[in-house]
Amino acid sequence: MGTIAMMAPPLLDQPTAWALADGMLGDPFAVLGPHDGPDGRYVRVFVPGATAVSARSKDGSHSVALAAGDPDGLFAGPLGFAGPYVLRIDWPGAVQETEDPYAFGLLLGDIDLHLIGEGRHFNLADALGARVVTIDDVPGVRFAVWAPNARRVSVVGEFNTWDGRRHPMRRRGASGIWEIFLPRVTEGSAYKYEIMARDGTVLPLKADPVARATELPPGTASIVPRQRAHRWHDEAWMRARAERHAAAAPISVYEVHAASWVRPAGDATGTLDWEGLADRLVPYAKEIGFSHIELLPIAEHPFAGSWGYQPLGQFAPSRRFGEPEEFATFVDACHNAGIGVILDWVPAHFPTDAFGLARFDGTALYEHADPREGFHRDWDTMIYNLGRREVAGFLIASALHWLEHFHVDGLRVDAVASMLYRDYSRKPGEWVPNRFGGRENLEAVDFLRHLNDVVQERCPGAMTIAEESTAWPGVSARTQDGGLGFTFKWNMGWMHDTLHYMTGDPLYRRYHHDEMTFGLVYAFSERFVLPLSHDEVVYGKYSLLGKMPGDTWQRFANLRAYLGFMWASPGKKLIFMGGEIAQQREWNHDGEIDWGLLADPAHLGLQRLVRDLNAVYARHAALHRRDAEPDGFAWLVGDDRANSVFAFLRRADGAPTILAVINMTPVPRGDYRIGVPRAGRWREILNSDAGCYGGSNVGNSGSVQTRAEPSHGQAHSLTLILPPLSAMLFEHDGTACQHDGADNDDA
Repeated sequence: MGTIAMMAPPLLDQPTAWALADGMLGDPFAVLGPHDGPDGRYVRVFVPGATAVSARSKDGSHSVALAAGDPDGLFAGPLGFAGPYVLRIDWPGAVQETEDPYAFGLLLGDIDLHLIGEGRHFNLADALGARVVTIDDVPGVRFAVWAPNARRVSVVGEFNTWDGRRHPMRRRGASGIWEIFLPRVTEGSAYKYEIMARDGTVLPLKADPVARATELPPGTASIVPRQRAHRWHDEAWMRARAERHAAAAPISVYEVHAASWVRPAGDATGTLDWEGLADRLVPYAKEIGFSHIELLPIAEHPFAGSWGYQPLGQFAPSRRFGEPEEFATFVDACHNAGIGVILDWVPAHFPTDAFGLARFDGTALYEHADPREGFHRDWDTMIYNLGRREVAGFLIASALHWLEHFHVDGLRVDAVASMLYRDYSRKPGEWVPNRFGGRENLEAVDFLRHLNDVVQERCPGAMTIAEESTAWPGVSARTQDGGLGFTFKWNMGWMHDTLHYMTGDPLYRRYHHDEMTFGLVYAFSERFVLPLSHDEVVYGKYSLLGKMPGDTWQRFANLRAYLGFMWASPGKKLIFMGGEIAQQREWNHDGEIDWGLLADPAHLGLQRLVRDLNAVYARHAALHRRDAEPDGFAWLVGDDRANSVFAFLRRADGAPTILAVINMTPVPRGDYRIGVPRAGRWREILNSDAGCYGGSNVGNSGSVQTRAEPSHGQAHSLTLILPPLSAMLFEHDGTACQHDGADNDDA
């Protein structure tokens, strides 16, 4: 190996040298790495704590010892040879050989920078964050982060003893993007960003906003993700997905908090990983007949008690359940079982944790600067500034990451009402009007429309579902027609009205009859999901069973009748875990579902009812095909307040009509006459009072024959026995058909 004769090292002026040593230098590539000088090519490195540094050619033919300079850690010297080089760094007690990060050129292309600035880089996780790459045959990790108002940004981690002086990054001009390639760093490495604000303040270390993997909480570091690509086996599911998600499809959703659905055996505080959930949750949901599993937010979040609704890792599945690729395996298992996966996704706000997005580069970057726009006092969170293109693009890229990278089938967008209104939960004087003086958040409206348009274009068949509790028009209407473009909207009004009705003593339900019927006034103004969500079984609201009045038998009967009414009504279905077994206690995120209740026939019977409701709902087109069309529903009995009885028809072209009859008092009623559109025998296809569900087994012996007596505007009628606190479904069995012009059914 040849040795290069030493020349005087290319020195830095003292202000620049000490700015470098103090971490105050904004352009480290201007002074570090290889440069051409009057006496030829030289290299300068800054490695605080090193005792000696030398540079050798990659082929080993040349080597040069770099001279130590002032301040400590600054080394420089002539290379004397062309081509790439390797640094040998002597540390106290160790020797490191690595390529020089400052010898590599620009990393991101101009198109990447342009698209990020426009908020249209929809593959953002391919550009920003940490990516294992090979550059000039050198393996390592490329880091990139958006921090436009920072004076200096460094990547820190185990690989540089978390020393922000070691690897300051290159700023890419006005884009605000900082980048660096660190040779020999490997997947699995923990890292953060050390950011110096414009005023010279060094901020608390920041996690990567576009991290695709994280430490297990309470750790807060980002992790260089593994590069293993999941091999998917869900081609058939993906091809048929659009049909499964159509407004005419049967959609029944099982809402799950993954950590507390069930705990590992013998570990009351442990959490099943994705493999365990695939082994247990997927077959359970399939057995009960749900078409979809909806997971409370699994994006990484620092505080478990937020249930995931205060996320910071918008691109990272929570480490609580395993590695990101293991989540992909879970989704694949769902699809191969014929079950879709919906994620709760939160673009409305984020927590104030110092390591997160709040004042990320020393300024209000992701959030609004004015607390009247940028702070949720209800939740102690920051509000995204959706009027900033880069922020809106960051969130849309997050949505697409879940949908495209993980094959997720839908996103339930949380807290949409808080996004749409500038005065949401604010008193006069506490909010800033829009540019026209109104209360509507025009930037949020534009964001939601853009989000839904992009999802529709790039992810055929994927759903977006709005949790929206106001009367904002056209939430599920097409953006071309002035709507927000969601696939479905949660019907919060239906949920609150009907639950309030059900909590009342049946003796007084006659005075609240409209709470059960009012939802049908607007049922077809949107494409609705009827939700019995997690929010309704916590914080003193009681479980579903706990809300029901009466003695033990009546409570179960009330809940069975209510679920029968829900499954018969227009709208897709959603129930939170535990509701399907009549959980007695409120949900506790630190516990699990009380699975032992299934030893009680009453709880087992209710679970059996939910299974059968799902089966009947999926099998009978009349119960789902025209959910969003007024002609798919007709009241027969909507005004019998005195008896608290409801009866209606569900209809679909080419399918038998379904008759639903609900009795919401504990009084059995004989000889109750209801008009029907077809003569002949009507078969009882479900009775919530059946003995197998825990009921009293009152009914109509399986079927009933019409009489030629007009009633409720129909030419024929049935005389029924109505069990106490019950829901019954009937279907014409196709015999003795007499087409009277009142229906369009096929025999």
